[in-house]
Amino acid sequence: MVTEVRMPRHDEMTAYYRALPFANGLPHWEPADAAWHGGPEPWPPPRTPAGVEQLEEWAAADIKDDAFHPIATFVDGRCVGASATISFEVTVPGGRTAGMAGVTATGVIVTHRRRGYLRQMMQAMFEAALERGEPLAMLSASEGSIYGRFGFSPATYRTRWELARHEAALLPAEPDPGSLELVDAAQAKEAWPGVHAEVRAHRVGELSPQPGRWDGLSDEADGTKGPLRYLVHRNQRGTVDGIANFRLPWSPTREHAGTLVVEALEATNPVAYRALWGVLIDFDLTKTVVAAGRPRDEPLRWMLTNPRAMRVTRQTDNLWARLLDVPRALTQRSYPTPGELSFTIRDDRMCPANNGTWHLEADGPVATCVPTDKAADLTLTLPALSSLYLGGMSASHLAYAGHITAHTDGAIDRLARMFRTDPEPHNSFVF
Repeated sequence: MVTEVRMPRHDEMTAYYRALPFANGLPHWEPADAAWHGGPEPWPPPRTPAGVEQLEEWAAADIKDDAFHPIATFVDGRCVGASATISFEVTVPGGRTAGMAGVTATGVIVTHRRRGYLRQMMQAMFEAALERGEPLAMLSASEGSIYGRFGFSPATYRTRWELARHEAALLPAEPDPGSLELVDAAQAKEAWPGVHAEVRAHRVGELSPQPGRWDGLSDEADGTKGPLRYLVHRNQRGTVDGIANFRLPWSPTREHAGTLVVEALEATNPVAYRALWGVLIDFDLTKTVVAAGRPRDEPLRWMLTNPRAMRVTRQTDNLWARLLDVPRALTQRSYPTPGELSFTIRDDRMCPANNGTWHLEADGPVATCVPTDKAADLTLTLPALSSLYLGGMSASHLAYAGHITAHTDGAIDRLARMFRTDPEPHNSFVF
């Protein structure tokens, strides 16, 4: 038996896709209510298996995408496993960006599981990402128990919340000097890139968009889900500074009738943000507003006369992070509280260069991280450091759970103050 782990050739791409669950219409998310889905059911139904024509279209598109890096496992020439990374830029604390390998589209066919093929593909992808100069890998975990053993750990969260219209009163505010407008899909496609770019510049955890990110927006109905509607906010100069995509889906039951589903909403300032939500939470002939894939610390809650009215109905981790190059990653972000720490990384088998004791010294936007012979202030696992990296996780909780061990007084508090960011990191879409 001959096993190869390598990039598939162009003529092997259709076989590559057949190894992936989504191409076969199989489940590709564990059975739990999804926080990225706005409907009442746990998640959308599985898609129809892709035909030859669809597989060939995917292959033709991906082979032209320089940011898409497929990897596959071949056993005696047959593709039995597949994965890929997509090159992104992710916003890190301090408003900078870091190169990130987004792991996506991963599967091993059922007859060849539990043989280590996924680990081999991960190792190959990590090595390729390091060669491209990407110090981070991230993914959205399809199953919570799989990716921790490869060094990944949750770094951002997303929530799905509901708001009853009769409870949705906003606190008084100054008059809005801008304007709101319902637009069509063509106008929305033009507006989204600019709004997202400005939001991404300031939001830790946000990703650079893939080419064609908004090409699929349409005015056509999507079955009983109804067509997407698009609401934009313009400032006094007429520039779009906020946009929302929403639906009014049909429901056969009284329970879910009159629901407005917000599928995406971004604004570059509080005035546009408040104006968009002001329309959406008081829409005629509706009873309930549902918003999925939202930040855990949604500012809208603090704009309501009754903050309790916004009920979180689902929550899950979103991005899982994995540092591939510890010193490079840590020096690409800034630190809100100056300080220095020496820490030992424990048990990073897949990127052994990360192991050892490091000295991190940070003064605002300037940071250094170098090997040291000094006694460590603390020891932590690579997944723990990866969770802390974007600033949204608690160092104290990770220490309490045994992922961090302090060797000097105050080391955990110092770690927490240096790494924590406000607001929490969030990314508005997955890959």
